[in-house]
Amino acid sequence: MQAVGSTCCSYAGRHTTCREFCQAIFRTDSSPTVSQINAVKEYCQSHSAQLIGCVGNYTKSYPIRSPIDSLYCCDRAEDSHCQVACRRILRTMSTEHEIMEGLIEECHSQPLPQDPLWQCFLGSAQPPTKPHEEPLLPAKMDRAKLHCCFKANTSLCRDMCQKVSTNWGSQTWQEFDQLCEYNHVETELIACLADVREPCQLGCKGLSYCTNFNNRPTELFRSCSVQSDQGAMNDIKLWSNGTIKMPFMNIPVLDIRKCQPEMWKAVACALQIKPCHSKSRGSVICKSDCVDILTQCGDQKRFHEGQTPERICDLLSPVDDPERCIPLHRYLNPSSLDNSASDEVIHPCNPNPCPSNHLCQVNRKGCHDDFNCQPYFCVPGCKLGDASDFLVQMDTRIQVPTLSGPAGCYEVCMCGASGRLEDCLDMPCVDTSKACVVRGQRKSHGTSFSVDCQRCSCFAGETICSTRQCSDEHQHFTGLPCDCPDRFVPVCATNGRTYPSACVARCMGFKDHQFVYGHCRHSDPCSTKPCQRNQRCVSKRRVCLSNASEYPCRQYECVGRPVGCDKSQLDPMCDTDGVVHANLCQLHQSGKTLAYVGQCQDACRKSQPVCGQNSETYNTVCEAFSDRVAVDYEGPCHAVGAVSDYAVDSGCDLVVCPLPSNPGCVPVTPPGACCPICASILQILWNRDQMNVFAKLNRDQPVTVQDILQILRLHVSVPHCDVFGYLSINHELVVVIAPLELQPTPLQVEACSKEAEKIDLLINYGSPTLVSHVPLSAFLTSETRVPVLHSSGGPTSPLPSLLSVLILLLGLIFPSITM
Repeated sequence: MQAVGSTCCSYAGRHTTCREFCQAIFRTDSSPTVSQINAVKEYCQSHSAQLIGCVGNYTKSYPIRSPIDSLYCCDRAEDSHCQVACRRILRTMSTEHEIMEGLIEECHSQPLPQDPLWQCFLGSAQPPTKPHEEPLLPAKMDRAKLHCCFKANTSLCRDMCQKVSTNWGSQTWQEFDQLCEYNHVETELIACLADVREPCQLGCKGLSYCTNFNNRPTELFRSCSVQSDQGAMNDIKLWSNGTIKMPFMNIPVLDIRKCQPEMWKAVACALQIKPCHSKSRGSVICKSDCVDILTQCGDQKRFHEGQTPERICDLLSPVDDPERCIPLHRYLNPSSLDNSASDEVIHPCNPNPCPSNHLCQVNRKGCHDDFNCQPYFCVPGCKLGDASDFLVQMDTRIQVPTLSGPAGCYEVCMCGASGRLEDCLDMPCVDTSKACVVRGQRKSHGTSFSVDCQRCSCFAGETICSTRQCSDEHQHFTGLPCDCPDRFVPVCATNGRTYPSACVARCMGFKDHQFVYGHCRHSDPCSTKPCQRNQRCVSKRRVCLSNASEYPCRQYECVGRPVGCDKSQLDPMCDTDGVVHANLCQLHQSGKTLAYVGQCQDACRKSQPVCGQNSETYNTVCEAFSDRVAVDYEGPCHAVGAVSDYAVDSGCDLVVCPLPSNPGCVPVTPPGACCPICASILQILWNRDQMNVFAKLNRDQPVTVQDILQILRLHVSVPHCDVFGYLSINHELVVVIAPLELQPTPLQVEACSKEAEKIDLLINYGSPTLVSHVPLSAFLTSETRVPVLHSSGGPTSPLPSLLSVLILLLGLIFPSITM
C-alpha cells in the first residue's frame, strides 16, 4: 500500500498541499473517508489528472467509511466525558489523524490494544481481507431509529433508514445524509430521528461561546452542552475560510468575520444548540433569515451556475413560519432573564450527569441522607440495540418494531437486568396500509383529524373518535355525555371509575350489572375475603383502561407475609396510624394498612374530605395526591363539570372554588371538574384494543391510569412540575401538569406549560421517545390547553387552606428544590 501511495502522490510534483492530502489517503490501513477523498479532488484536480486517476483506482478497492460508522465504539469508553467527546469528535472531524489526536486529548489515553475504546475503534477501521469475507465486527443495530423508518414518505429513504438501523456498520449513512437529511418531504422522518438521537429538553445555560442562548429555562433545546458550544465556535473557524461545506453542496461566502459576524454566530449556535419550537421539532433557521444572510454575505462571484440565495435556502430552510423554524433575531441578543430568575426553574438532568448506560430521573422522593442528597437519580437502563443511544429504564416494557416483519409488526420486550431487551413477545401486526374514509375523504393510518367537534384518528382502517357533544345537536344541553342530567348520583363501574350518574355510565357502554350506586372508594374491596388464608388482602384502588370484562380490574391484591425487605429502597409510605415506612414492603411486614403514598403529614391526620378532579371523594388531601389526582374543591363531591365547551347550565354553580394560585393567570378548567386551575391539561385519545393487547401480553394484568401517569412523570424533567390525571367521564385520558409551589412564579407556570407542549408533540407525532413505552404506545392523538399569564399579575394571593395544603405537601417531596 505504501508503494502505491508513493507512486500516486509523486504526481503532485511541487504542490505541497495536494501531496499532503494524497498521503493522508494512504497513511493508515483504514478505508479512506469521504472527506479525505473530496479533499484530494479539491486540491489536486487542477494540478494532476494522473494523481486523481491513481487515487481513484485505489479507493475503489475499499468501501468508503464514514467516521460516524464508528460511533458505537464511544460506548466502550469507561469515562462519561470521553463518551460524549468521542461522539462529538467522530461527527465533526474528518481525517483519521484528527480523530485519533482528538480522542487522545479528550480521553487522556493512548491507543493501546487492551483499551476497549481503542480496541473497538481501531478494529472497526480494518477492511475485510477478502471481498466475500464476513466483517470482523457483528452488525450493530438501533431499534429506536427503526421506529422512525416507517415515517418516511419516499421508499428510497425508508429503505436506507431500515438498512442503517439494522446494520450500523454499513456505509449507507453517508448516502442517507445526502439524499434524505435535507429533503423537505422527509421532515417527519428527520424529526423522529432527531428525537431519538437528541430529545428536546427544557433549559439552556453554562455556554461560554453561544452566550445568547444562556438563561432560557423555559425554552426547548436538543443539544445545549459544552460540546455543542465548542462545535459552534469550530464551525465559525471553518466558515471563515470562505466556504460552508454541506453534505451535498458547498456554499462560498465572503469574510464572515466582517460581514454580519453576529448573525453568523447565531446561525452556528442555532445549528449546534438546536432549539425546538412548539409546533416543530426541526432545527432549521427561517428561510427569510437564510436568504438575507446569503444575499449580504454569500460570495456570489463563486456561486456555481444556477446557484442563488433563494435556491440554496429552498433546500436548507424551506419554511418561514416562526413557529416551525428558528428565527435568528431571538438569539441576536442575550436572554431578558438573569441567573437568579432562571434559577426559579432548574433542570437536574440537563446536562445529563449519569453514565451512558444509566438514565437520569428527577428525584421526587427525597433522600435517606440529606448531606448526600442529589436532585436526581441515575437508574440502570437498556439500549434499544448495540448502536443505540436511546435508553429505557430497567424492568420497563417496550414496544419495538420486529426485524423481519413489514410496517406495523411489533414485539413487546422487557428491559432485563442484563442491560438488554429480553422476553420479547410478538404483538398482532397492524395493517398500516388500510385507510379510513371519512365523509368521502381518505385518511391514512396514523392520521389525526376533526369531525365536527370530535377529535379522531385512523387506526388500521378504523376511525376512532372522542365522544364529545357538539353544539349543533341541541339548542340547550348539559355538556355531559348523551346529554345526561347534571344531577350528581354517583355510581361505581367495573373499571374502578366513579361516574356522576347511571345515565353517564350507560352512555359510556356499561350495562346495569356492571355498576353499583355509590363512590368506588367508599366500598371495601376486601369485605368478601377474596384471598387465601396465608395471604393478606390489601386495598389497591385503580382505574383500568383495558376491558374490565376480560381483564378484571380488581381493587385489591393478595400479598404474602414478606420474609425480608430491601431497606435501601426509598419509597415512603404512610400508614393509617400516621407512621411512615421506608417502602410498601416494610409497611406490609409491620402488618399496617396503607393510608397514602409519601411522608406522613400532620395536616392529614384528621379526615377532611376533598373532591378530586375525577369526581371521587377522598378522605384527605394526601389520599388524593397518593392517587395522583389533584383536588377540585373542598368537601365531598356533589357536582360534576361539563366535558363540552357548549354547556349552558352546570351543577358547579353552587361550588365554591379556590382562588387561582397566580392572580395574573387566566386558568383552564379540566373536563368534568368544576374549578379552573393555573396548570396545563392534556386530553388524550387512546386505543382500547391496544390496551387489551398489552394486558394480555402482561399475563392478563389490566392497564391502569396510574401506570400511565407514573411513566409520563418520568418525562417531566422540571422538579417544580408534577403529573396528575384521571379518566374523564367521556373516556378521554386527562393529564394535568401543574406547578408544585404554593405561589408559583410566572416562569414556573410557563415551564409546566412547556413540559405539556413537549409531551403533546411527542404523542401527536408518534415519537418513539414516548410511544415506544408500553402502554403509551396506545395513544392516538392529544390536545393541549395551557393557562395564559398576564405580566401585570403583581404579588400572588394565598390559596384557601386545604388546597394550599396539597400544594405545600407536594413541595415537601423534595424540599431542597421546591421550597
